Amino acid sequence: MKKIILTLSLLLTVSFMSAQNAEKENLKQNEAAAARKTVELPNGWKKFGQISFLFNQSAFNNAWMAGGTSSIAGNIGLNYDFNYKKGLIVWDNKLIAAYGLAKLKGAERNTKTDDRLEWNSLFGKQASGYWYYSAFLNFKTQMDSGFDSTGMNRISQLFSPAYLQLGPGMLWKKSDNLKVNFAPATSRLIIVDRQFTEFGTSFGVEKGKTLRYEFGASISGYYKLNLIENVSMENILNLYSNYLDKPENIDVDYQMNLVMKVNKFMSANLSFQAIYDDNANPIKSEIQIREVFGLGVNYSF
Repeated sequence: MKKIILTLSLLLTVSFMSAQNAEKENLKQNEAAAARKTVELPNGWKKFGQISFLFNQSAFNNAWMAGGTSSIAGNIGLNYDFNYKKGLIVWDNKLIAAYGLAKLKGAERNTKTDDRLEWNSLFGKQASGYWYYSAFLNFKTQMDSGFDSTGMNRISQLFSPAYLQLGPGMLWKKSDNLKVNFAPATSRLIIVDRQFTEFGTSFGVEKGKTLRYEFGASISGYYKLNLIENVSMENILNLYSNYLDKPENIDVDYQMNLVMKVNKFMSANLSFQAIYDDNANPIKSEIQIREVFGLGVNYSF
């Protein structure tokens, strides 16, 4: 019995020592792997861009009893990301430019279907985990003149309006495809040419002036995901509350870009945007909606 107990004790001791050695070896391997992973994290610039051209067309001959107006439309767009990372520092940039025209049979003037120029820049220094101290800048305007529903009166043009936002905050960033920035002390400038404020308020800028200054809170979010194979969805949300004037009226700008790839160069693209800004129309605040769908030719770089 003593021999059996002694043998078992010896076996347990050897097993325990072996287990400890194995655990130490596994710990060393894990630490080495973690160190390699930390070293191997990508630093420097990471760039991705896509140029797309969407085409829409409809045609009816004179014998078409249901009625209809022949039309042709085209949209060209640029979506370019250039992000930088080094150590605890991240700097994310996105440039969006889009322009589109539609021609209706018999119409004297072409109609804009899209007109955007926007730059988002977000700088962060890691605080802990996914959290970063941040500073952001957002600039957006349009590239061409806009007209009212009659097509006769010009209501906007390049840099009229133009919006500039900047401020410090906190960034939560899990990846380049999922991030939210909170900026509770954001300054915003709205710029309009004096010709649009000659007779009254335009985009919140008072009569006779060219600038409107606002101070408030901004929340911006970005989320890109693959719904299924070859189908990706990009979501961009911007919220803003002006502390100085009706802070309960929150400006909302939501953009969704859905890309359904057919092959390397062709896809079906859906672009949707909804905007609520009570300064855009002081008489009647409404939700502005824009939607463009068509067969696209894409070039990635």
